[in-house]
Amino acid sequence: MAVTGVSSNNNSALSGTRQTIAQNFDTFLQLLTTQLKNQNPLDPLDTNQFTQQLVQFTGVEQQLKTNEFLEAMMTSTQTANNSQAVSYVGKIVTASGVKSELVKGEAKWHFAVDAKADIIATVKDAKGNVVYTKAGTVDKGESVFTWDGIGNDGTKRPEGTYSVSIEARDTATGKLVGVATEMTGEVTGIDFSGSEPVLIVGGARVNLSAILSVRAKTAADTPKDETAA
Repeated sequence: MAVTGVSSNNNSALSGTRQTIAQNFDTFLQLLTTQLKNQNPLDPLDTNQFTQQLVQFTGVEQQLKTNEFLEAMMTSTQTANNSQAVSYVGKIVTASGVKSELVKGEAKWHFAVDAKADIIATVKDAKGNVVYTKAGTVDKGESVFTWDGIGNDGTKRPEGTYSVSIEARDTATGKLVGVATEMTGEVTGIDFSGSEPVLIVGGARVNLSAILSVRAKTAADTPKDETAA
């Protein structure tokens, strides 16, 4: 499976910048040598200016080398993350369900409550801004909250990562009910299109950073009709 790295455009731009700096530096040395050869002995050139310019050129060169090092680190980190994500395919993962990806007008969160409850779900964008709220009632156990990407103001929100917070109150007593936002399922695929690998778990999309645990699939995780001879 091919994985993407740092854009070649960035590398090309950096190489072009280094080449320009090198050419300017060579030109500067040529001018300096010519001026020193032809200077007036009674009125010599100010060497402090040359020293300052040499320091400036050196500083720029060091900055370019630092940028190259950071580019290499980014490429290495991205490759490691993608390789790690691929290794999860076919495994059973447990993940935090707080974050989800809005893709093609749909984002899903899995959650569970300890009793039948009235809930208020609040969706926030990556900056923490509230974009959508919805109230409803769910039965005890697991439920799925699906958002179509339309905000409270009727505006279609851009694709990306969103988080949800769910407040639940017992329908009989009005007391707060615990909400578990973890989910468990088999990883069936990986999406590398975003800034972070996204695992496909059933019908949900889970960011790699949200994974809490991973284990090998066992016979207990396979439906009986799939294991029957």
